[in-house]
Amino acid sequence: MSVDLDACSDGELAALALGGRDAAFAALMRRHQEPIYRLVRAHIGDADEALDLVQDCFAAAYRALDRYDPARPMRAWLSTIALNKCRDWGRKRWVRRLFSSTTLDGEAAWVVDERGSPDRIAADRQELARAARAIANLPTVLKEPLILRTIEGLSQAETAQVLGISPKAVETRLRRARERLSRALAEATA
Repeated sequence: MSVDLDACSDGELAALALGGRDAAFAALMRRHQEPIYRLVRAHIGDADEALDLVQDCFAAAYRALDRYDPARPMRAWLSTIALNKCRDWGRKRWVRRLFSSTTLDGEAAWVVDERGSPDRIAADRQELARAARAIANLPTVLKEPLILRTIEGLSQAETAQVLGISPKAVETRLRRARERLSRALAEATA
């Protein structure tokens, strides 16, 4: 008997994947890869690195599938894994910067910015890039609720669940994130 995987719920797909049906996990990945990519991309600000982190996220999810609670939304569970991967990436990046800035001969290491020149990018793309950088530069405690609520469209309760904080804390952090983001964008255009 053949099962229509696209008609299955996330919990059913997880159960099938645990039972050895790799196609079920592939269906979960197809279903959630776009929102998880957007989340990671918004968090770290680098499209290429985001692709690698999304792969890491789904690999970790596959290994931990037996710990998934079907009563909980799959997207919230995957978002938690993705945020943890982003945090790990940020810590590793910080360590790399620390070591690359102190070379043996005392010269500073130069990092090449591979993005295109802002002069060649259309005005709307410039604004989008400026906003993405401003979001990526927000402190983690402000960045995560902003991305989950505004970019990913999770409810306040879902965002609170993913981050392990109260809905009121989500509301407060969102307000602070928006205030900081407004200031950063105003300074960038000044």
